[in-house]
Amino acid sequence: MKHNPIKKIIACFILVPLLYLLAGATVPFLHFPEITAETMEDFDTTIFRQGSPGVDRAALLETNESAWEERIRLLSKAESRVILSTFDMRPDESTKDILAILLERADNGVQVQILVDGFSGAIRMEGQELFYALSSHPNVEIRIYNPMNPLLPWKLQGRMHDKYVIVDDRAYILGGRNTFDYFIGTYTDKNVSRDREVLIYNTVPGSEETSIHELAAYFESVWSLTVCRPFHNEESLAEKKGVQEQRTMLAARYEQLVNDYPRLFDESWDYSEHTYGAGSIHLISNPTGIYAKEPEVFCKLIELMKEAEDRIIIQSPYVVCNAYMCEQLSLLKEAVPETKILLNSVENGDNFVASSDYIRNKKKILDTGIPLYEYDGGISNHGKSILIDDDLSLIGSYNMDLRSSYLDTELMLVIESKELNQELEGYMSEMEADSRRALPDGSYEIPDHITVENVPLWKRAAWGVVGFLLQPFRMLI
Repeated sequence: MKHNPIKKIIACFILVPLLYLLAGATVPFLHFPEITAETMEDFDTTIFRQGSPGVDRAALLETNESAWEERIRLLSKAESRVILSTFDMRPDESTKDILAILLERADNGVQVQILVDGFSGAIRMEGQELFYALSSHPNVEIRIYNPMNPLLPWKLQGRMHDKYVIVDDRAYILGGRNTFDYFIGTYTDKNVSRDREVLIYNTVPGSEETSIHELAAYFESVWSLTVCRPFHNEESLAEKKGVQEQRTMLAARYEQLVNDYPRLFDESWDYSEHTYGAGSIHLISNPTGIYAKEPEVFCKLIELMKEAEDRIIIQSPYVVCNAYMCEQLSLLKEAVPETKILLNSVENGDNFVASSDYIRNKKKILDTGIPLYEYDGGISNHGKSILIDDDLSLIGSYNMDLRSSYLDTELMLVIESKELNQELEGYMSEMEADSRRALPDGSYEIPDHITVENVPLWKRAAWGVVGFLLQPFRMLI
């Protein structure tokens, strides 16, 4: 039997690049960096409680509608500077509304800085004249964190998972929502997710005590990284017909928003009447580089939670832990017996890969002793929050998984406010009421009113296969 050398050559041309891409994108990340004493020695948990009101006030944004409204309201009040940082931005309807406001503000002299992760920049924004309409404006600069480059696969896994909006020193929004219709607004009811953010309002403009400065300093530390590259900021792009058409569309959209939603543009709106008083407000963040990281957010959260006197409630869309994280969760349970975790059931969640790993490793998480409540409310819950006792609320972008712990940039905001804590507890209690409790023997306690979605056999089999195949690459989940 004769061998065809041409076929071998073609096969090599296909397989060698694929192996190069696969190895480069996985091998450098298959170890778990340990947290160092130097990282933790300056972590002072006393800063998270001051026992008296500060200059900042806080409000939860629990619905996609409120997330849209408060972005429109806040951005329209910008006077000098807007910062928008997001993991994923898509050319959806809610995005067009946001860009319409930003373009109008830029036309009036406001400096706009937009930072987007490189995956979204490559997949969602390249070639979209909608985004060029902003990026080519002289008062707007868009940068991409770690742009995708298949020729450098060892850089592909470094992702920026932060999500926040800052307006002047007036206020900011921070949480887990990406910038498109799945998370913001009510333009669709067929493909949506629940999520959570917090709005922080500074009552004393010019104050050095507002937490806005801490978040703005964090932004500058990421914005100035050499891995952040400009995104089509050439002003000459504004001369292209398609870009001009997009600017015209956005200008008309702005006028329509003003006409349809005058209450969102009301200058007399008083944030103090719609927010809770707060004491200390501080960030917990991961390192900002693109390679494997010490699990700084995870370890600092554990350290802070261990000091709880009464209870801990952790909410994460999914839970993916290694042996070290399980060990730390076990120690947390010993320190604070009243600890529980709320997460999506695999039937209810929207992350197939994370669900596959959870099914395979759930017993290890249950062995920590922490009760697991799997949410079956029918809509995937993307919120990432922690309640500590009756006064601390933690809200941000951090998922209880390996990627958020060891790879991505992440933020969690710690807010001292009994009123905010009480409201958040209410939402978590509603979630728990629509959850079934996973028991150590693999069975469930299921409330009578819950109907668990009937998942096809092929999907369950796929969960099992994917969960098995991905075990060597769990750090990327």
